Amino acid sequence: MAEPEFSAKGVRIERWTRSLTRAGEVLIKDGRLALLTSNGREIDSAPVDAVSAARPWLPWLAKEDRTVARLNGTRYRLTMGGEAGRSRGPDLTRRFLQAIQDKAHGAHP
Repeated sequence: MAEPEFSAKGVRIERWTRSLTRAGEVLIKDGRLALLTSNGREIDSAPVDAVSAARPWLPWLAKEDRTVARLNGTRYRLTMGGEAGRSRGPDLTRRFLQAIQDKAHGAHP
């Protein structure tokens, strides 16, 4: 079984005003991005080359641990690094955006 290209747990996943999970998982594996709840149920998934992701551009949303991803026409706000006692959010956000960009442009490790 292949290792995931990116995995982050403890991710807050929101569909703008509606929180879907406060401890979810973002997983990029086998060319697909999956958003999962804390118990592993799939919220949404799509091929990475069909996903767009970027940092929010509005000042009150543009914190270093946040990103916006669009899967299947739906926008999700992802807040990384929600695990207790850890402040890895900005690093996870950078790694997530880099993984999306690498996969979208056909880069392989």
